[in-house]
Amino acid sequence: MAQAKIVFQSETIDYGEIKKGSDGVRVFEFTNTGDEPLVIKEVSSSCGCTIPKKPEGPIAPGETGTIEVKYDTKRVGPIRKTVTVYSNAEETIKALKIKGKVLPEEVTEI
Repeated sequence: MAQAKIVFQSETIDYGEIKKGSDGVRVFEFTNTGDEPLVIKEVSSSCGCTIPKKPEGPIAPGETGTIEVKYDTKRVGPIRKTVTVYSNAEETIKALKIKGKVLPEEVTEI
């Protein structure tokens, strides 16, 4: 039976230690290794501080696509979030993770 199959380059994005207010955009890259067009139906996040953006159209077999994730780096502390991808792939629900730590602004002595 023909089916789309989604394979991510990495299922975890590690922000490492980043400064408060820095660019929070990262990208999950994937390939459709199946033999049917892949349709990403929805991408949701475990909290409002993480905004995922799904591809608009179907991803043809053998093609690559991206899911952009924007984390709100105004929140200081550890990053441990899950981004859930819903699609027509063989594995219909896929959980991706983002992790890291947002450091507070440096205090400069006068």
